[in-house]
Amino acid sequence: MRKILTVDVGGTFTKYAVVTGARSFKVLKRDKIPTERNGHEDFLQSLTNIFKANDDVEGLALSMPGLIDTEQGICISSGLLNFANGHCIVEELQRLCGVPVTVENDANCAAIAEVKSGSLVDVKDAFVLVFGSSVGGAFIHNGEIYRGAHHCAGEVAFTLKSINATMNEDNLYGKDLSAVAFQRTCAEILRLPPEEVTGEMIFKLINDNDDDMLNALYKFAHGVAVKIFNLQMLFDPQRFALGGGISVQKGFLYAVQDKIDELSQNALPYLPRPEVVACKYHNDANLLGALYRHLRK
Repeated sequence: MRKILTVDVGGTFTKYAVVTGARSFKVLKRDKIPTERNGHEDFLQSLTNIFKANDDVEGLALSMPGLIDTEQGICISSGLLNFANGHCIVEELQRLCGVPVTVENDANCAAIAEVKSGSLVDVKDAFVLVFGSSVGGAFIHNGEIYRGAHHCAGEVAFTLKSINATMNEDNLYGKDLSAVAFQRTCAEILRLPPEEVTGEMIFKLINDNDDDMLNALYKFAHGVAVKIFNLQMLFDPQRFALGGGISVQKGFLYAVQDKIDELSQNALPYLPRPEVVACKYHNDANLLGALYRHLRK
């Protein structure tokens, strides 16, 4: 049975899985390592080490952040992994590993998974937002990823937060409205180091009706809802799907939906209310989407 190594490079961790099957997928092995961010050669070596530990696979399917030319296999630009900018990741890894390699933007991977067998199978136009170290975005038009003229369609992380903002990293949407930023805000409220505060800890307090954590969640959800409402007006998708580890928490989805309701109540009556759901595959959507992309090559 054909085995594919799927790898999802995130800002904090690199997750991987060995998967078999063409229709009904079976995960044979999964694990994660800290993402190597010391330089391009070390980054490639970390991926090669994962492959060498699973060298009975027939291909490598890679998901990573940034502007990706998936047809050429080039990382055009990646804010979190800027040492990879301009590198043909596919060519480099094929030379090192000796198997076919594909690469796709991480949010696009999540969108592909949800369109193929997840929460977006019954719609033609949709938008996916993935909350992690930053905020990934992907627009699906007629059931396919819409990439744009410069491979940056859907990149909401690089949009400015307000009409008065100047262009610098601190004023970008991905800076303050990522899952990591929300975790950092909660750590400040709890007066704890960010590394000691987990998502499970935060949502346990939220589920116990902790006022401070609830206020932080709804402030965060408001920022998410505003972006969704703006995207609804720009692209008019049938549905939004929210992904990343935080999407497992029903409280996050409910808070965003509540804020969508607040915005919609004051909107013009003929404007559509955005439909918002959680990604079916949550934090595994990137891995599965990378696999779909690889099998399609």
